[in-house]
Amino acid sequence: MNHDPRLATLPGFIRVRDDTALHYRDWGAGAPLVFMSGWTLNADMWHYQSVPLAHAGFRCVAYDRRGHGRSSDPGRGYDYDTLADDLEAVLDALDLSGVTLVGHSFASGEIVRYLSRHGARRVAGIVLLSPASTPCLLKTADNPHGLDASLFAASLDEMLTSFPDWIERRAEAYFEPGTSRAVIQWTADMMLRASLYAAAQLSRVQVSTDFRRELAQIDVPALVLHGDSDASAPLELTGGPTAALLAHGALKVYEGGTHGMYLNQAARVSADIAAFARQCQA
Repeated sequence: MNHDPRLATLPGFIRVRDDTALHYRDWGAGAPLVFMSGWTLNADMWHYQSVPLAHAGFRCVAYDRRGHGRSSDPGRGYDYDTLADDLEAVLDALDLSGVTLVGHSFASGEIVRYLSRHGARRVAGIVLLSPASTPCLLKTADNPHGLDASLFAASLDEMLTSFPDWIERRAEAYFEPGTSRAVIQWTADMMLRASLYAAAQLSRVQVSTDFRRELAQIDVPALVLHGDSDASAPLELTGGPTAALLAHGALKVYEGGTHGMYLNQAARVSADIAAFARQCQA
């Protein structure tokens, strides 16, 4: 993880208010799509959407969350409010409006918090791909279908003992059967570039945050894409209930889809994003 403060003055980096430098890519021209990555992943995960969609007439922006990829690791700000403010800083720096926000997994919570904290003045619509933060993960008296806190605590302990082994034990279930070892290694390498401190902090935040009220207040068009074989974020726990809470939400279920649909079903994901974004711009 690069801590060099000079990054904030280099092309391809945006400096936010606490001097954190966020690395971004900006490909193509047209209606803007802003891609937000899953937990411990970075902008590289979106290659197989950004390249074809840039050729299809969209402006594709993707950035590395603080503590992830090429962005700096300030050792602070690993909470949804700060991450939402980082997104606003990116949109402001690039002067983007009429944006379709596309978030994978953990980023579903970032998008929801962004809309509740900053409003929808820049946003035409949202796509939540395999959401894993929403609506509420923990089992509580009013959320009986959530998961026990002990399961999350055990996973975090395992991760902090050896993150490479944590990844390896979950790698095959993340993708569809038959996914090459090269793809799995590419993903593991991406995850291991993230700050372990950031990864642990965000894991805790993800589990403890209840987005149900915020989801119900979202008033922009929303598309939820989720696989029915997602072992990382089961459809019945996350994607289905998320779509049900969105006033203008639609759920599209991919048969056999897993958490890695952005790669295993990349062409279909790209086509669904493009069709939805064009509807939002109409």
